[in-house]
Formats: sequence, structure tokens, C-alpha cells
Amino acid sequence: MALIARIKPRAEREILKATDWWRENRPAAPGAIESDLAAAIDALVEQPGIGSKVENARAPETRRLYLARTKYFIYYCPRGNYLEVIAFWHASRENEPSV
Repeated sequence: MALIARIKPRAEREILKATDWWRENRPAAPGAIESDLAAAIDALVEQPGIGSKVENARAPETRRLYLARTKYFIYYCPRGNYLEVIAFWHASRENEPSV
């Protein structure tokens, strides 16, 4: 049975900011963030274990999945019947998000 995706408010803000920047600065693929994120979430609700575990996360089941085309990580945590997206973070940032 597939999990139900929920995007936490912080992740929603990060996604919207990234989407706006991408549309403005990457005219050759303006919808890349949306399409890559949707495909990742579709895969994660079916197989949440495909991402790698995040060391030192508050919840030990926290994982992340790399979106190669856009170079973003989606940080998520399977909780019961839900897949909670908790952060959306560009790989070029020096530190990981506090999750």
C-alpha cells in the first residue's frame, strides 16, 4: 500500500523558493523542479527506503533522495501511513538542513 505524501510548511517554502528561482534562471527547463519532485514523491510513496539515511537526524528514519538534474535533495521521513517531506535543499549548500 502506498503512503500518503504530506509536505511540511518549511519544505513547501523551500520548494516554492527553488521553483521561482529555477523558472527565472533556467528557461530551457522551467518546470524541472516540479516534474522531478513529483516523480521522486511518486517513487518514495511506493518505496520509501530508496533514499539514504540521514546521519544525526532528530528522527532515525529520516532519509534523503538526490534529484540529479536539479541538484536538490528531498529530505523525508516515513511516519505511519504518511511520507512527510521535511526539507528541500540544494546540494551546493555547505551544511545540511536541521532535520
